Amino acid sequence: MNKIYFKQAIKGIRSNPSRTFLTTLGIMIGIGTVILVLSAGEGFKSYINYQYQIFGTNTIMVQTSVPATTRKRENKAKSTNPNSSALNAVPVTTLKVRDVNDIKNLPNVQDTYGATVGQQVVTYKNTSKTSYIFGASASRFNIDKGVIAEGRGYIDQEDKALAQVAVLGDKIASDLFGDLDPVGKFIRIGNYNFKVIGVYAHSGGIDPTNNGSEIFIPLTTLQKKLQGTDYLFYIVAELKNYKQADITALNMADILRHNHYIKNPTNDDFKVLTQADSMKTFNTILDAITFLLIAIASISLIVGGVGIMNIMYVIVTERIGEIGLKKALGARNKDILYEFLIEAIMLTLIGGVFGIAIGVLLSFVASKIIESYGLVWSFGVPIWGVIIAVTISMIIGIIFGVFPARNASRLNPIEALNKE
Repeated sequence: MNKIYFKQAIKGIRSNPSRTFLTTLGIMIGIGTVILVLSAGEGFKSYINYQYQIFGTNTIMVQTSVPATTRKRENKAKSTNPNSSALNAVPVTTLKVRDVNDIKNLPNVQDTYGATVGQQVVTYKNTSKTSYIFGASASRFNIDKGVIAEGRGYIDQEDKALAQVAVLGDKIASDLFGDLDPVGKFIRIGNYNFKVIGVYAHSGGIDPTNNGSEIFIPLTTLQKKLQGTDYLFYIVAELKNYKQADITALNMADILRHNHYIKNPTNDDFKVLTQADSMKTFNTILDAITFLLIAIASISLIVGGVGIMNIMYVIVTERIGEIGLKKALGARNKDILYEFLIEAIMLTLIGGVFGIAIGVLLSFVASKIIESYGLVWSFGVPIWGVIIAVTISMIIGIIFGVFPARNASRLNPIEALNKE
């Protein structure tokens, strides 16, 4: 393509810098937002990956789940009774310590623990907090990767003896004790006094085992003294060989169906989730959210494109005499078309480049702010995102620039000169 087209386009852009800036502002905002969203997605993925590393990459989790037949039955009950909330009230109480022991006997299982959860008011002197209380077998301290900064975890003998001991997350420890050392002191959970024997180190996590707001006590203590139950919320199994996770998950499901007298898998009252399953679910959700946010950001790109089209129409009107003179001197329709089309594309590319720079800068600042709160967040902008941003800029320039450029190319030189 003739270099003269580019020279004329650059001349037109440089002739009015303030208008060029305002014209490309919408594109800058749109592209910057897209880059920010993509970068946030990458940072959040690194954040979740870190949580899985803390939890253990070679683990399988079993969670309770309402069977499909029960869901259908309760949905039917709700449809006939508008005041019914039965579905939300259905407890799944079939997961037991027996399941934990049977799963532990599988060849590829290194260790297991069962856990249940409750919520209680926790008090130290005049300070009270409502906290989630996690009751788990002592083996959880061997499986989960959280670091106990002070004190120790409880042991199996304490679990069997219904000992009233507790390990605090760092946040709840700070809320209750401030700058005091919690280890060795007593807190009140419900109607019982518990001795604090350990405090977790801060890890910046969202996983229940390390977000800092929970209290961990022996499983039997929570079940027998605080809840009066014998069932579990979930089971975690540590594998000897993570490459055999899928087959081990199938074996675990077979054991649970046998123990729960389930013949049809559609009636399972549990879910067996490998780390790969969990990551797949997370990635699906994150991709859907990212797509939605990009779609919203694209609205500003369209608005920016309309702005460029309007400005190009204004430019054509301002330069109508110049167009008429060029055509009178022999310029062809395609020469005028290319000149204005290239100018529109260059405007969007300028907006795209600055938008990328703004998006990267904002992403970097956001990552540092998030890290300042103690969260693990990796800054990164995917190359494919930059390529998409530049491509979108060019497409918008072509789509919204072709109409005013075509109008300019079709001007009659005599009429153009007369209008001037």
